[in-house]
Parts: sequence; C-alpha cells; structure tokens
Amino acid sequence: MSFPIPTPLEWREAAQKALKDRPIEALMSLDADQLVTRPLYAGASGVQPIFAPRPSDSEGRAWDLRTLVEGDDPEAVNAAVLTDLENGAASVVLKGGVLADSAPLGRALEGVALELAPVALDAGIDGPDAANALAVVAKGSPRAQLRFHMDPVSAFAEAGGAPRSVEEHLSLAANTAARHAGAYPDATFFMASGRVAHEAGGSAAQELAFAAASVVAHAKAAVDAGMSVEAALRGTVVGLSVDAEYFDSLAKVRAMRLIWAALTRAFGVEAPAVIEARSSRRMLAARDPWPNLLRLTAAGFAGAVGGADMVVLDGFTRATGRSDAFARRQARNTQLVLMEEANLGRVDDPAAGSWYLDARTRDLAEAGWAEFQMIEAEGGLVEALKGSVIQPRIARARALREAALKNGAAQIIGVTKYVDADVRPAPVEAADAAPSSVDRVCEPLTPIRFAAAFEEAAQ
Repeated sequence: MSFPIPTPLEWREAAQKALKDRPIEALMSLDADQLVTRPLYAGASGVQPIFAPRPSDSEGRAWDLRTLVEGDDPEAVNAAVLTDLENGAASVVLKGGVLADSAPLGRALEGVALELAPVALDAGIDGPDAANALAVVAKGSPRAQLRFHMDPVSAFAEAGGAPRSVEEHLSLAANTAARHAGAYPDATFFMASGRVAHEAGGSAAQELAFAAASVVAHAKAAVDAGMSVEAALRGTVVGLSVDAEYFDSLAKVRAMRLIWAALTRAFGVEAPAVIEARSSRRMLAARDPWPNLLRLTAAGFAGAVGGADMVVLDGFTRATGRSDAFARRQARNTQLVLMEEANLGRVDDPAAGSWYLDARTRDLAEAGWAEFQMIEAEGGLVEALKGSVIQPRIARARALREAALKNGAAQIIGVTKYVDADVRPAPVEAADAAPSSVDRVCEPLTPIRFAAAFEEAAQ
C-alpha cells in the first residue's frame, strides 16, 4: 500500500489551517534569557554543526557514575559508600560532619581504594579543612584520585557572607591546592560551579556565566598562590545542574565546553573541560516525591547525552531530607539503566547532528558568554556579587518561571498537573540541618523549589 505525498502547497495550506490564520511567529517562544525557540529547525537555518564530546571515560564507561553520600556518622557513611561502589558506582562525593577531620573521614573511607575510586568533597566554605583531612587519609599516595572540590565563591554567594572575607577564603583554597599539588598529581582542586545560580532560580545562561566567572576567579587565586595557569585549569572541575527539561540541560552542558574552550584560549592554555553534572533540587517535589523519579531520570539522561564527565543524581526524597538507602539505590540504578541498558554512552556525542540542539547549544553559549562578560566588566564574580549585579538578574529569571507555572504555561507533574490526591509518603534518613548564620555582605542566592508555593497552598 502506498500513500500520496503532499505537495509543498498542500503542506502550507495544512499548516495555515492548523494555525487558524495566525502568523508563524505564534509558535515561537522566548525563554528567561530572551532566546527564541522556533517551531522548526532545518539545514537552511544556517546552523553550524557542533561536536562537543566528553574527552574521557571512567574505567571504560562513558561517564563516571558518581553518588552523593551525606552523613555525620563515619560508620554509616562507610557502609553507604561501600554499598555504592560495590553496586555500580565509580566514585562518590561526601558531604556532612564526616568531613570535619581526618579521623572521622578516615573511618568513613575505610576499605576504599583511593587509587581506583575517586572521592570528591562537598564541604562548602570549609573546603580547605576538608581537603587537608582527605590528603591525610590518602597518606601521600601519588596515584590517589582526590577531588577536593573547593568552592568558596558558591558558599559565599548562597549565604551572602562568610566567616572571613571571600577574598581570604579564595586565597586559602588556592594555597591549599598549591600545597597538595605536588603530592597528588592526579587530584583536582577547585569546583567552579554555576549551580548556586541555578538553584536560586537563574536561567541557563546565568548559570553558565557564573561557572565561567568562577573558573576565572579560582584560576587567578591559584596563580597568586604560585600555581601555573595550566595546573590551575587542569585542577578545576566545572559544576552544572541538569533537570527535567532535558533538551536545555544537555545543550547547556555542551555549551559549557564551547565557553571553556574560549576561556582556555584566553589564558593561552590547552586543557579539556571536566564537567560534573548534578541533578537540580529546585525541580523536586516534597509533598509527593514519587514523580521525582521521572524528573531525575530525565536529568540523568541530559547529563549523559550532553557529555558530562561525571553525573550525580539525588535521591528522589531529597526535597525533604537526606536520602535513605532505598532512595540512594534508586539514584544509582537509574544511572546504571541509562548506561548499561539504554546504552546512552555508545556514541561520542549523541546530540551532534540535531539542528535544534546545535542551534540551542550555540545560543546558550553566546548568551552565557555575554553574561560572563558583564560579570567580568564589574571586576569579576566576587565584585559582581558584592555589588548586587547578579542577584536581581537571577530574581527576574526566577519570577518569569514562577509566572509561567502560575498561569499554566509551564507545569510540574504531580504538583500543578496530574496531582495524586492519595499521596504515599517516602522516608528520609535525616532532615537537613539549619544553615549557619553569617554577617551578610551581599544579597544571598538562596536555593528555592518551584513546587514549594503550590504545596503550601494545597495544605
């Protein structure tokens, strides 16, 4: 059986009928970065192809399946870490009280071969102390895969202040990196993250710009501490968020590689970007956590297809507290399914060749670079935060998203649409501790959850 192929005139007439005589512009939309999304992309649009693959793999895998383990009890953290590593994880990132000193951290990492399984830290403003503790635990092994992830700027931005000046914290992190660089040649030292902008409601371009400006801030501090520019950049991991809007998330990861290439050229250095993608917390729901499994799967897909080197997924209950063993297992297994059953890593750059994704990647890279230039024109990231240049821009992006959710232009499954009246609770291991207070010197980039307002109204 054959079917007649419509002529171009018939296609045009059908399109006009579907549009009900509205112009084609009616199908176009603007995002928080004022970037246009078109209804159709084609080769005639003049989009240049982009190839942005991840340059490395993890033990023959396409990406490093990294799990987040939070806790204050060393023995409980140790059990969780060993469970993750024995059941498919390639590395872990630790957060909580176990990072306070080398003694509890050593017990938490008992039985972990640091030469084989990278261990990353998430210690906030106390990053240098945690880095020193991890260096002690590694016992000088030159092959230890240490990921210190020092990021004082994000901690300062989120809290609006710090125990010391942020410049002192940056200098302390840089000097800590310089001190350990010789003993641990395979280590990375800095986390140049844009996630704090994302979690406060920022746009994709704002997150990219924050990350790029953080790269510059850490690199300059490292050079002042005696490190070479190349050592500083090779010791930097870029942190981005990925969420359920997977096309934008994966395009954002790819765009970061373009921005990184421009940054390294400006520094006169050739170094590949190393990107750690973590699932967004602003997208999570608390009242009904089960649909978070879908959101986290989409986020994992975005990180994998976008070419992130490491992907970290939260437990689906993370909106209400630290994940228990079941939630951590779901997070781990979600990535294993994407990696080993969906085979997302079989192609170097799965997004390459899509006119839409190439155009979106280019648009985000250019918008992110423009935001980055604005930050640098203010004197860099620290000065832009102190001068409240970044915060109002992020607030406007957040307000646009909140308005879209309120008027129905955007939806949150299980919260604003397809709401389950009979919610099944899910346990968490522990509630989050209240953040410590500091003397504020700038407006903080406070994390939000877009579902929170709707959940409060439903109570």
